[in-house]
Amino acid sequence: MSRFLVTDDNPDGYKLEDILTAIRNEIIQRATKIMDDGRPEATMVINNNIKILGHLAESIALAENSTSVLQKAFGSHSPEVPRIGKA
Repeated sequence: MSRFLVTDDNPDGYKLEDILTAIRNEIIQRATKIMDDGRPEATMVINNNIKILGHLAESIALAENSTSVLQKAFGSHSPEVPRIGKA
């Protein structure tokens, strides 16, 4: 059973792109709190966060594309019948 994503068992879950966007936004908020810290550790964390944000941007775009493909091919999601895969 999915705890976070929309599934037949969890119709109130979130779309993957929404979760990734929320994580991206939190990273940006946290990064702004340390951006003026000149210590090497803070610089390393900022640099890591920049790389992570790039990966998240790519992941968000992929998730949005998958949602678009499913919507175009199969229409709106119905809890009774999966749009793709096995029930």
